[in-house]
Amino acid sequence: MTFNGFRLIPQALDAAAQAGLVAAVMAAAETAPFHAPTTPWGKSMSVGQTSFGPLGWVSDVSGYRYEPLHPLTGKPWPPMPAPLLELWARFSDGAPAPDSCLANLYREGARMGLHVDADEADDAVPVVSISLGDTAIFRLGGPRRGDPTRTVRLSSGDVCVLAGASRRAYHGVDRILAGSSRLVPGGGRINLTLRRARP
Repeated sequence: MTFNGFRLIPQALDAAAQAGLVAAVMAAAETAPFHAPTTPWGKSMSVGQTSFGPLGWVSDVSGYRYEPLHPLTGKPWPPMPAPLLELWARFSDGAPAPDSCLANLYREGARMGLHVDADEADDAVPVVSISLGDTAIFRLGGPRRGDPTRTVRLSSGDVCVLAGASRRAYHGVDRILAGSSRLVPGGGRINLTLRRARP
């Protein structure tokens, strides 16, 4: 599926690759734990978040930004696993190497409201997103919040790329289909988004 630069590659990862990434995320979370960020207006998000790489995306009352240290531990983020860099090489169309991978953990009932990834230096660099675990109902719109939207099911092993016009499109996760996968320990979905934050 392709739409305004948005590309969906179903089942881009086989079962072994999916399990390996989940294991890497859960191991990293032992030193860089998932936490529930706070929005600039003081609301706690329903997803748990952590990051890989030199920079991690953070949110609190001071705003949205990339930081080199985990907000709770004060330590650097875990290094980015090699399979993620390989996926970037496959799907980023030759873009500069990513310096951040945001890991979102969706347990039952978690969602992500419509938003635009706008904290990166260069919109010409795509965002590559990997779905692991429960199926998500993903919503994609246009460059304005009120634009018409369409929904897509993202299953475990799917990869999607936001590039071109879709790079500035509003998007979010309406819900996850709880129990549709047994891949993630404790249930739920992990979404990994590879980004280039710096120029």
